[in-house]
Amino acid sequence: MSRALLRPDRAHALRRHPGDWRPQITLAKLTGMSTEHAPMLSADTLAQLQSWQGRSETVHDLITPAPLRGLSATLDRHDPAVAPGTEVPPLWHWLFFLPHHAQSETGPDGHALRGGFLPPVPLPRRMWAGGRLQWHAPLRVGDEAWRTSTIDSVQYKTGRSGPLLFVQVGHEVHNAQGLCLREEHDIVYRPAATPDDAAPAAPAVQAAAGLHDPTSPLWQRTLVPDAVLLFRYSALTFNGHRIHYDRDYVRQVEGYPGLVVHGPLIATLLLDLVRRHTQRPIHRFEFKALRPTFECADARPLQVNAQAVDEQRLRLWAQDHEGWLTMQASAQFL
Repeated sequence: MSRALLRPDRAHALRRHPGDWRPQITLAKLTGMSTEHAPMLSADTLAQLQSWQGRSETVHDLITPAPLRGLSATLDRHDPAVAPGTEVPPLWHWLFFLPHHAQSETGPDGHALRGGFLPPVPLPRRMWAGGRLQWHAPLRVGDEAWRTSTIDSVQYKTGRSGPLLFVQVGHEVHNAQGLCLREEHDIVYRPAATPDDAAPAAPAVQAAAGLHDPTSPLWQRTLVPDAVLLFRYSALTFNGHRIHYDRDYVRQVEGYPGLVVHGPLIATLLLDLVRRHTQRPIHRFEFKALRPTFECADARPLQVNAQAVDEQRLRLWAQDHEGWLTMQASAQFL
């Protein structure tokens, strides 16, 4: 599968407001994890994490109608009644094949304790950074399906904000008829926030402003990703990560100004925008999160956008209430 249908034409810096990003309690205080030496992972630690490469697991699931009804309601759609044989819309397979860890197996951030299928990365903050997907055949309600997941790579990098560890997971989803979907899922781990974190310099212009081509029709939708939307999506995906629903935790521990909008929810909203304008099936989709999107008390809107590149390809992006580019994506029709 192609790594990029469309590439961002420039890098976009993350603008933060210093007063909003000062954690009062560090994750280290909750977990006992020291962040004093967070800027470095030892060679032995990295080698141990990279030993997870090649590990795989297979999860079986029955494609049932209730999760599809729930997400349809959550996205304010008015879809026909879900029945046996109904196709699972693109990205809605994320409602299935979910991990069901026991309550005693969850960590202080609401995620499962480290060291199961995913490697035990010592960096505490975890985010869904992006992904690439290719559909081969539809999943349908009533299918007995299975997803085989493999740790493809574990890579360590150092960025402006400190050490970053990227884990790429490959997924293949099958039903009785054969392969339905291939997916590459990028996860990034970062150190805990500290009161000394510096705010990077802001770029001079709003990052999303240059993406709109005035010669091509533009599809847009604006919505407010409030706490109820985030809670419902967390429930539908059995996602216990506290950054999406626990405002005290996200502000005091992780140092964010508000609840974090799920990356896969924003990606789903991008393709939902396409589905509101055309029923052409999607063949490929890829997305990259560029900066967090936050739910805050001032009801900040999120705007999703889509524009044709040619007859087969779309450019998609999401921007926050200030016009900053938060996610960039591309899609290709079948």
